[in-house]
Amino acid sequence: MRYFIKLSYNGTHYHGWQYQPNATSVQETLTKALSTVLNAPIDLMGAGRTDTGVHAKVMFAHFDFEGTIDGSNIIHKLNSFLPKDIAVSEIIFVHDTAHARFDATQRTYEYHINTSKNVFLPELSWYCQQPFDVSLMNQAATDLLQHTDFQCFSKVHTDVNTFNCKITQAFWKHAENRLIFTISADRFLRNMVRAIVGTLINVGLHKITIAEFNAVIDSKNRSEAGFSVPAHGLYLTEIKYDYIPLQEYDR
Repeated sequence: MRYFIKLSYNGTHYHGWQYQPNATSVQETLTKALSTVLNAPIDLMGAGRTDTGVHAKVMFAHFDFEGTIDGSNIIHKLNSFLPKDIAVSEIIFVHDTAHARFDATQRTYEYHINTSKNVFLPELSWYCQQPFDVSLMNQAATDLLQHTDFQCFSKVHTDVNTFNCKITQAFWKHAENRLIFTISADRFLRNMVRAIVGTLINVGLHKITIAEFNAVIDSKNRSEAGFSVPAHGLYLTEIKYDYIPLQEYDR
């Protein structure tokens, strides 16, 4: 029987989601906890990778288990067993071929910039006190929806078959002393969001024009794009599937 597990984590002390040979990952930590609680070897497949230091308000993974799971009881045991920076919220029974990674139809990320020094947020947002032209950054962000090839924002030497992604929304908004960038797409390349944010910041600081921003995308050259902003401001916030009811996301 196949199950989806829904979780969140603070990525500060982890080297990303994916297993690492000599470092602690979220996948490894959760797998050990789940195997212990279910008293069986469990193999977890995540909906995607997050880099070292990146957070997830929502992450899904799937696993197979020969038996029926009492969700609320297992969730309570898991959360008691897991460290304080990983929390499981749901275990969902799905069909046998459901796949947490390949069946995802949309993913959403947020990038948080703290524009005023806050001693409680140094690991949860990037502190950058600059005179950003947010209106111009939003104009450039809208242009992302007109493109499909985002090789210029991909980490170099990445083993992928295509650099094409369908971005469905991209925008900036103010929230008190925080500037938040939201972007949704069917898939993302490695380092893509952090590179997009760094390049949009160059637009907002009037270092490049919107026309030059579009030329960067057309160049397909990573060296033409802006810097990658620090990982600790990035959050995976939503993953959508056709066969999981929308109300599952609101609990």
